[in-house]
Amino acid sequence: MTGESLDGIRIAEIPTASGHRFGHATLDAPASLNSLTLAMVDRLAAQLERWIEDPGVAGIVIDAAGDKAFCAGGDVVALYRSIRSTEPGMVPTEAAAFFEREYRLDYRIHTSPKPVLCWGNGIVMGGGIGLLAGASHRVATPATRLAMPEISIGLYPDVGGSWFLGRAPGRTGLFLALTGAPMNAADARFVGLADFVVAHDDKAAVLETISASRWEGSREADDANLGALLDAHACPAPASQLRTHYDRIDAIIGHDGLAPALRRIGTLADDADRWLSQAGEASRRGSPTSAALAYRLLEAAKHMSLADVFRLEYQASVGCCVHHDFAEGVRALLVDKDRNPRWQPATLDEVDDAWIEAHLRPRFDGPHPLADLA
Repeated sequence: MTGESLDGIRIAEIPTASGHRFGHATLDAPASLNSLTLAMVDRLAAQLERWIEDPGVAGIVIDAAGDKAFCAGGDVVALYRSIRSTEPGMVPTEAAAFFEREYRLDYRIHTSPKPVLCWGNGIVMGGGIGLLAGASHRVATPATRLAMPEISIGLYPDVGGSWFLGRAPGRTGLFLALTGAPMNAADARFVGLADFVVAHDDKAAVLETISASRWEGSREADDANLGALLDAHACPAPASQLRTHYDRIDAIIGHDGLAPALRRIGTLADDADRWLSQAGEASRRGSPTSAALAYRLLEAAKHMSLADVFRLEYQASVGCCVHHDFAEGVRALLVDKDRNPRWQPATLDEVDDAWIEAHLRPRFDGPHPLADLA
């Protein structure tokens, strides 16, 4: 079924041989690389809830229009405008609403009682990884390029990144947070952000097989059936850079704190390996506040539930909207495009615990906006 596209989301359903249906939601804003707007988040969240509550729906597919990107992240230019239109030091209403509802959607995908297949082809960054990470069946393709590049725009790896990057092998999660290094399909499997590698050209065949299959409406049985179906379409993946450089990354990050780790990462800018040199350069040019915030959150998330991580990230993201670097990073990269952000503070030595705590403090009255996440 083609479905109706509204607010950047196309909704359809896939009939199956057993009489069950699969919900099929498509991010449909290819001109913006399917970057998430608040309207897209709201429509997708509402439809997911309807499918979850419908006993005739056995599973859900989330994919995207176009071949370039699944989702390039949240619409940070809209967040920038929200910040700029708000009195300094005050919480931008639109930005706070976006983070609350985006994280609520991400958490619902993580906790869905039905299988969720997310097709992560092409560019998958930031908020796109937030959608992908929680799905039960996460597909990457040979063209997949994932990244959490928030250090370059004065933010930090949010959408649960504090939780899932902290659970990546060794010190690779912190390396990704401090460098924004891109990942291919094999990297995504290595760090636990993808389960299957399938050629993008096979997506239509996968959807046809879903339609031709019989489903039971039982999570365990349907999980297994969907997994076997995707395994049958598996294809080779390119070599994993993270696996190749695993021992070196562990040594570079070390266990002696953030400042020494950043100094060692910075030396990679002159490395002969292009992937490592780009990671080193991105870290060296990134926001010192972002680096410190990412480090603090990954440390904190080691002992937190996913729901508590989303609650803390909400406070951090709103805090970033109140402080300087996030708006400045978006300005430099995406608005004025001079690629010359003026970070404040300009060095890690100037970032103290009080500054990070100021980003993390609650900025709401009454219960936490995500208090109901169980």
